[in-house]
Amino acid sequence: MSSEDGWPDVPGDTALSIRIPEADAFVRAPFPAHITVLYPFLPASRITPDVHAELAALFADRDPFDLTFAEFRRYPGVLYLPPDPDGPVRALTASLRKRWPEAVPYRGVFGPTGLDPHLTLANDEGPRTYEAAYDALERELRPMLPVTARVDAVRLIVTDGRVWQDRAEYGLGHVRQDQVDGGPGLVPDQAPRAESTAFSRRS
Repeated sequence: MSSEDGWPDVPGDTALSIRIPEADAFVRAPFPAHITVLYPFLPASRITPDVHAELAALFADRDPFDLTFAEFRRYPGVLYLPPDPDGPVRALTASLRKRWPEAVPYRGVFGPTGLDPHLTLANDEGPRTYEAAYDALERELRPMLPVTARVDAVRLIVTDGRVWQDRAEYGLGHVRQDQVDGGPGLVPDQAPRAESTAFSRRS
């Protein structure tokens, strides 16, 4: 990515994200199905055990919820599914922003509140091709809708500037047992995956 993309990923950037594996079959972009809760969050160097504990407590105070994806929407160059309802996702973002106001969604490119909650399906078409390409993709995928997913955790992910990896997972409605027994619920480091960031200008 370059500065023209609006917010180049910086090594050590982190984000908080909800994985939606039920929708993986829909995604044509090079990353798994997800909804961004807050990108960027704090730099990785600031993710201390105390921050992990605060995140665990914040998410434990929120109940799990169900999301349904039943329609297609578009940003310029982007095809996505909006979650219904989107209130629980917005509430998570608002709670994080209240505690860490310096974590401005999308570095302020879309204003102080960022983008609406969304699950990106495709974002690789240019201005001359995306309308026809996404019309065809909608026709292909529409028979598979709606999709419903249970959300019971939020993931902290981190990038080296090229790929994103899981760093920790926080349970909704409870503190995960590994957060009690083994610290902040860290997910063991994984080999870098061939995943592009889910947080480019077009997602």
